[in-house]
Amino acid sequence: MKIGKCLIGGAIIIGLLVTFVNRGLIDNFRMKERLVALKKANSDLARENGELARKNTLLRNDLSYIESVARNELGMVKKGDLVFQFEK
Repeated sequence: MKIGKCLIGGAIIIGLLVTFVNRGLIDNFRMKERLVALKKANSDLARENGELARKNTLLRNDLSYIESVARNELGMVKKGDLVFQFEK
């Protein structure tokens, strides 16, 4: 009877240690969640990096893309364009 109680108590203590101690089951679960979040962030950054590399290549080589950026983002006009200004 005494040995049975010791075995049950030992099993409970070992179970608690495996679950709650550093690098236990709970810590392992949290690390898996963090790994998934980091992989997603890494994927997002890789996609953004690819897009920036594509824009970089276009800005270095494609005159029509450079013109569209100058017109749309910088508000520039070509010589001979007719510009209308409206007051509010």
